[in-house]
Amino acid sequence: MEKMHPKARDSAVDIVMFDLEDSVPVDQKEAARAQVIQSLLSLDWRDKTVTFRCNALDTPSAYRDLVDIVENAGQILDAVVIPKVNHPGDIHFVHRLLEGIEMNKSRLNRIGIEASIETAAGLENVSYTAKSSNRLISLVFGIADYSTSIGAKLVSLSGHGEAEAGIYPGHRWHYPLSRIVMAAKANGLLVMDAPYGNFKDLDGLRQSAVMASALGCDGKWVIHPDQIDVVNAVFSPSQEEIERARKVIEAYDAAVTSGSGAVSLGGSVVDSATIRMARQLWEQAKCLGLLKK
Repeated sequence: MEKMHPKARDSAVDIVMFDLEDSVPVDQKEAARAQVIQSLLSLDWRDKTVTFRCNALDTPSAYRDLVDIVENAGQILDAVVIPKVNHPGDIHFVHRLLEGIEMNKSRLNRIGIEASIETAAGLENVSYTAKSSNRLISLVFGIADYSTSIGAKLVSLSGHGEAEAGIYPGHRWHYPLSRIVMAAKANGLLVMDAPYGNFKDLDGLRQSAVMASALGCDGKWVIHPDQIDVVNAVFSPSQEEIERARKVIEAYDAAVTSGSGAVSLGGSVVDSATIRMARQLWEQAKCLGLLKK
């Protein structure tokens, strides 16, 4: 695990997540926790958003993950990822714990929370979870554990979204993902789609990412370096989209200046929703440094 941390720091990902949950065997939890603290403190993470995923809150490891890592290296962290969030009470607990640690350490940085929705109970309560804390940054769809939770058929080795086409006509996870997106966007949160298990199948990854983007997701987790470029390309505005947004914004500004009220572009009337989407895309492209000088 240790040798992967510098590679993650030097990669083209926006967010680095240290995982203490599924990727760590039970007898190695303590050692992994210590290694995460060492890597957080010894490597330069200034150009990355840094998070870690603790163990589920109903395990004996979760509280130690949160206390040890946040107390020792919380100044480096941007957020903690909470797996298998079933109830807003889960977020309340983490919120209060972080509050206490930050006060005790006189920390100025405020650590955010990402809630992973991975069960039927979690999906049922997602609207309440989405408004449970002002520390919340995003909701994450945990496809593998959600599949187990509802008794869905396992169709791939990893259970992470590949090999779906042969068993269901369309997007098998359209409803839960859309439900999570709706709850998140109603509360000003981002949404991260689940990872795609077969890292050798880049076409399948691209299709999965495109569908997630079309449903309103803001990004997608990756589990292998080869997946980074594909996901970045799908979730970043293309130059064609940026140019279309520029034309919409310019048409709107011209209409406002002239006092005409109506906005038209290429013979078509542009509605207010399209203008808002254009401004949102423009701001995203600006933040990503994609605007041409």
